[in-house]
Amino acid sequence: MDAMKHVRVLIIGSGPAGYTAAVYAARAGLAPVLFSGAHIGGQLVQSAEIENFPGFAKISGVDLMEKMMHQAEALGTNVIMESILRIEGSAPPFVCCGEKTQMTADSVIIATGAVAKWLNVKGEAEFKGRGVSACATCDGFFFRGQNVAVIGGGNTAVADALFLTNHAKSVTLIHRKSYLRAEQIMQDRLFSHPKVNIVWDSTVEELCGENKKLTHMRLRNVKDNAISQVDVDGVFVAIGHEPQSKIFQEKIKINEAGYIETFEGTTRTSMPGIFAAGDVMDPRYRQAVVAASRGCMAAIDAQEFLQ
Repeated sequence: MDAMKHVRVLIIGSGPAGYTAAVYAARAGLAPVLFSGAHIGGQLVQSAEIENFPGFAKISGVDLMEKMMHQAEALGTNVIMESILRIEGSAPPFVCCGEKTQMTADSVIIATGAVAKWLNVKGEAEFKGRGVSACATCDGFFFRGQNVAVIGGGNTAVADALFLTNHAKSVTLIHRKSYLRAEQIMQDRLFSHPKVNIVWDSTVEELCGENKKLTHMRLRNVKDNAISQVDVDGVFVAIGHEPQSKIFQEKIKINEAGYIETFEGTTRTSMPGIFAAGDVMDPRYRQAVVAASRGCMAAIDAQEFLQ
């Protein structure tokens, strides 16, 4: 490994939360180091177009994250394209071990995000960003007046389906069981909505299209294995998210769903000196602008801790 270096603030993750934390920490004179991982930008780089980030009427996820990275670097952030494998120590300074680089840090901001759980069916990878999405609030606007489907049966799936009725011509909810897991009040709203159709006891067999655009999906009934076809312009996968928190499980408090727990109204974790921001601690909003705001909070919390 490289020679040991000491930093005041070490940031793990290169999404909106990580880069915003870097901007604020750099402006505070803390000379942060950010470990980006192998792929810069997190989930946002999968978005072909973003229209809901303040200041940008329309921008791709890749372009937005490059702008954030360049801003952080211009202010003095050192970006290292490695992943952190583990954090050692029960009090500052923490030893942060990357794939090649090892550093000690007086404070650590975890902004590793969460990844959507996908169906892993034929055609899914091909049509991601071309009709297949895991974020209804991010991409629903692009399907105005079109026919869409939501896959799932929990609160997120039902909430996504209801949200999409604001834009889509019709919304079909596909669920592998004959009942939903969502809260009853949400189910009542779903069942009574004139735009919503529900297909029970079915799973997605294949996502199909032509000219690089999704056109329909093939479903399999789990009871009789019958195959059916549903014509759709968009499919929203809503079967959950997986926070990228596994390497921190023995270091800080993490809930049953894998999200890092923070003290209410702050980004402080159960370990003094370690902070968490963005989707890795946020099971509800999962929006770039919210992650960025939490990155700001984490940098301010870290600065106050160091003082």
